[in-house]
Amino acid sequence: MKTETKGMSRRAFLGLGAATAAIAGAGLAGCSAGKPTTAPKAGGAAEDWLGSAPEIAEDEIVETIDTEILVCGAGTSGLFAACSAAEEGAKVVCLEKGAIGGGVRDNLGALNSRLQQEAGETIDENEIVNDMIRYADNYCNPRLYHIWAQNSGEAIDWYQDRLEEAGFELFFEGAKDAKPSLYKHWATGHIPSWPADAEFAGLSDVVNGKIVLGDYAESKGVEFRFNTPMVKLVQDESGAVTGAIAEGPDGYIKINASKGTVVCTGGYARNEDMLKALQPQTMDKYSLSIAIDGTTGDGIKACLWAGAHMDEVHTAMVFDRVAVKPDEFGGSDTVGSLFWMGSNPWLKVNLNGERFTNEAAPYDYILNATLTQPHHTVVDIWDSDYEQYLEQFDIHGCARVFPFDNGAPTNMTLDAVKGLNQGLIDDGYIVVADTIEELAEGLGIPADTLKATVERQNENFDAGVDPDFGKDTHRLSAIRTAPFYGVRTSGYMLCTLDGITINENFQAVNDGGEAIEGLYVTGVDSGSYYAHTYPNMSTGNCCGRSVTFARMIGKALAAK
Repeated sequence: MKTETKGMSRRAFLGLGAATAAIAGAGLAGCSAGKPTTAPKAGGAAEDWLGSAPEIAEDEIVETIDTEILVCGAGTSGLFAACSAAEEGAKVVCLEKGAIGGGVRDNLGALNSRLQQEAGETIDENEIVNDMIRYADNYCNPRLYHIWAQNSGEAIDWYQDRLEEAGFELFFEGAKDAKPSLYKHWATGHIPSWPADAEFAGLSDVVNGKIVLGDYAESKGVEFRFNTPMVKLVQDESGAVTGAIAEGPDGYIKINASKGTVVCTGGYARNEDMLKALQPQTMDKYSLSIAIDGTTGDGIKACLWAGAHMDEVHTAMVFDRVAVKPDEFGGSDTVGSLFWMGSNPWLKVNLNGERFTNEAAPYDYILNATLTQPHHTVVDIWDSDYEQYLEQFDIHGCARVFPFDNGAPTNMTLDAVKGLNQGLIDDGYIVVADTIEELAEGLGIPADTLKATVERQNENFDAGVDPDFGKDTHRLSAIRTAPFYGVRTSGYMLCTLDGITINENFQAVNDGGEAIEGLYVTGVDSGSYYAHTYPNMSTGNCCGRSVTFARMIGKALAAK
């Protein structure tokens, strides 16, 4: 068997450019597969986005590989699955659609990690599980939440060890002094800190994490095949998945996997046909996609062709952090620019200058509420005392710009946010004015209404209570100190969250709930977990779930 990655260690994993890649991601990479089935329905009718599995003749296959475990996707989930299997002595091949793979997200959610315990943070398993069930409206498998809660600490401890071996540090999102709020925050996040003098400094954090685990995987014998998307799952007469066919640089490759095939290709956030068919409302929520390139639903379609069932409720992770210009509206027809400060609870009004929701709600709640407003667009308003309010808001998770209680770093510092905002001012996104009337004119909203709304905002701030929408006292801010700022905002797409229905062994199941032997799904290709919204109040929840399940799958398959 020819190995194409020898000597490629660090450089094979380089190439994710842009800062947007650093904040994107969720276990990604490349697949497509197997046996025709009926596409999930949207709007009451079957859609044509699925198509049929490709027919590939035996004489078109230029290489056959025998392995024990096949991992389709070299992103966050794929690396954790491949590493854990290889650690146990299993023979592992990892296919990757791109030249380098996806990325290891910086925010990983877990319970009972070493770092969390050292920080004295205790989270009740049943309490957080029931909160997640509520967020999912019970369109979920609660047993999977418990599996995450009971096993995520070990997965994060393992990652901490790998980071420290490579000379880096992992931090826990300390929150013991967090102020109570209407929407309960769960301190589950863990984030690496990449030193400025690191060997690969200047690259995105995603690439840094990718290199650490990529090197480790190769040291354990994992064979990577880059630029080699899986195009079809292979099944035997019983319907069990026995491997896959991939398309390499020189033609089709057949991989026989004697112990199991793991699909983790990153969802379908870059497939507009699937988005329009399955969750058209999401298209009106975002004006910028930071999803990893190549996440076009290949793995999900592969599993559906093999007879798997898909979630009935289709969901995406969309955060309210995008600016659009004063003459533009939110939605995917507009291309906006990153506005990191958007997830903070500033006064938010519609295009009529009216407040319409509690701005301290979870990130996509604001965007959901915006769908009920004119042109699906919200306007953020703040004043020159914004630094004071940013600290007062006590935001946790990736929207925070001040270090955590225990000194843990944030995804974006205050200085970085100020730099982003200055760029938005220079490019004509953020409007700056000395009076509220001038601000309204610059934003294209009624001045009289906005002025009345601002006066009401200041009254609520002075009283320390929000009788209109019930926002927490510490999340209120005044708008009195000129110059004043305002920007029309929308959201950005990170990834889709609905996927293939799985059981507690992470096997894909068919419409009857029966396991498809040999087929395991994790990352955002897997379902049974999220619906309607993303519980961002549990920091790193998606990635933490993905790496935990991926690690468990790798270990279990190696033991077969």
